[in-house]
Amino acid sequence: LVLVVMGISFTACRNDDDDVTGQIPEEPRDEQQLKDADTLITYLGSHYYNSGAFIGNPNPSMTELVITKLADGESVPVDHTLLMSAVEEKTTNYEDQEYVYYILRINQGGGPIEDKPTFSDNVRLNYSGFITSGEVFDSTANPTQFDLTGLIAGWSRVIPEFNTAESFMINPDGTVGYNDVGVGVMFLPSGLGYFSSGSNGIAPYSCLIFKFDLLQSETNDHDLDGIPSFDENLDSD
Repeated sequence: LVLVVMGISFTACRNDDDDVTGQIPEEPRDEQQLKDADTLITYLGSHYYNSGAFIGNPNPSMTELVITKLADGESVPVDHTLLMSAVEEKTTNYEDQEYVYYILRINQGGGPIEDKPTFSDNVRLNYSGFITSGEVFDSTANPTQFDLTGLIAGWSRVIPEFNTAESFMINPDGTVGYNDVGVGVMFLPSGLGYFSSGSNGIAPYSCLIFKFDLLQSETNDHDLDGIPSFDENLDSD
């Protein structure tokens, strides 16, 4: 009985504490970025993807992408590519810290340049998010719309690198089909993700990986003044 009561008390304490991470000192961002950089480089150098599946593929999708860990002594198979050999390295400043992140560009997307999203726009996409162990923590079953300003910092930097779909059509069953969508993968340090807070089962200081299909975008006017939010930010600079 004593053990049961103690267990209930411990669980209740954890549930009532809105900021569990506040119980431990937060890691300095510059020190954590060094750790995350090592984690991402190790991951990219030890995993490959099925690049051959996208050669001559006119309408690729993230669902076709398979990332596999190299077994001990294994060489990268034919028609596959080591991630480190395929990704683009990017840098950005966020919270007064320089961050390195990576993009795997599977398909640029066939939509017009003027329809490319900005960091302040709404986007409609499919995605799957997972950590470096391969554990999936979130994914969409159907195309979902997001305001990029309400997401983690990495998304507002990566998604505008891609074009939306070239076209879309209504299928006989009422669903929407898209042609030549923007397909990619982002590899983010924790500082461009949830950093010390974690989220929905994601441990603090986790590097995050998202594969996605970018379908459509919509210009945002957050203060409803008739001027797109992107243009307002440029004016304020």
